[in-house]
Amino acid sequence: MSNASFEERRAVRAVTEDSTQCMRFKRDHRYVSVDEVRELAKRTLPRMVFDFADGGAETEGTMRRNEAAFGDLSFVPRPMGGALSRDLSIRLFGSSLSLPVMIGPTGFAGLFWPHGEIAAARAAQAAGTAYVMSHASTVTIEDLSKATDGPKWFQNFIYKDRGLTRSFAERALKSGYDAMVVTIDNQVPGFRERDVKSDFVVPPRLSLKNAADVVTHPGWVFRMMRTPNVTFANYASAQEASVMALSAYMESNLNPDVGWDDLDEIRTYWPKPLIVKGVLHPLDAVEAISRGADGIIVSNHGGRQLDGAISTIEALPAIVDAVGGRVPVLLDGGVRRGADVVRALALGAKACLIGRPQLWGLAASGEHGVRQVLEIYRSEIDRVLALCGLTKIEQVDRSCLKP
Repeated sequence: MSNASFEERRAVRAVTEDSTQCMRFKRDHRYVSVDEVRELAKRTLPRMVFDFADGGAETEGTMRRNEAAFGDLSFVPRPMGGALSRDLSIRLFGSSLSLPVMIGPTGFAGLFWPHGEIAAARAAQAAGTAYVMSHASTVTIEDLSKATDGPKWFQNFIYKDRGLTRSFAERALKSGYDAMVVTIDNQVPGFRERDVKSDFVVPPRLSLKNAADVVTHPGWVFRMMRTPNVTFANYASAQEASVMALSAYMESNLNPDVGWDDLDEIRTYWPKPLIVKGVLHPLDAVEAISRGADGIIVSNHGGRQLDGAISTIEALPAIVDAVGGRVPVLLDGGVRRGADVVRALALGAKACLIGRPQLWGLAASGEHGVRQVLEIYRSEIDRVLALCGLTKIEQVDRSCLKP
């Protein structure tokens, strides 16, 4: 939005007062559910930006199934074993988290709120949980580390240029990140039809096709004008190259020619916890552990890569059984309620990661919105435990669910 015309800037200034009043309302308003936050984000963002986060690959069948499959799991409560309060805390890789929900890696969060990654990381710290930084963030590895003291993990890819993978790992290690997440399901870009239809580019630009969409969301326009350098900040050439050039560079570095030997190599220079994300098959979980992985994230990239892939909650039980307690198993994909988190924990997950919901929170009201999203999960998890007659997370197991 840095190329906006004088007329566009003047129009934005004319609605600044209304936007400020709207933000005051958002900060005072208490959201009742993640679905409500999503609807507010949908109203706040231009359609093409909302769809960038909200959409999935091709028919979006896997994305929808991620959410729907949780509904196939019914609780069998035993309410007479409860207590006045519940303990939602967990221990994970040496960190104490106040609830079993973390913020997962999502690229370009700065499109939803200025310096969105820092806002979300601070919200995670305030909630007592961990934040996973995406390689495609709009702030650098180093700047995020300086901005928050909470538990932080860094997401890395196995690039065609293996030196780039190592460089990111070394920067994250030097900056004090607590763990590294290696995502393995990104060999080629998924085909997201919503983005193609909306002519979405990063960062969004005014065109005849999207002008009406953009100018009818002045609050978002004003925020983007205040942060004109929205770019892939972690890439060395970010200050010299255009975002489009960097996008092409990143895409060209995605690599179908990856193998388990690459994980062996990463293990030689990353001494802290190493978590493999994108696992859907039990044999891959076993192989990852044999190669030195300290954790597994059951994930299908939020339904944004292979359309038709199994939902994560359906894949989870077999992976948990194959892992056999050797390392923690986490899950992401379709987690929209605290009840979904408890269902995943009942099937053996240690914690869940959220992606889209934290972006919706950012769009709604920045750090405040993400804090509210996390508190929604906290209150819903606590209520499920209370109604099931449980007093702490450790008591959640498969007996809580209908066989």
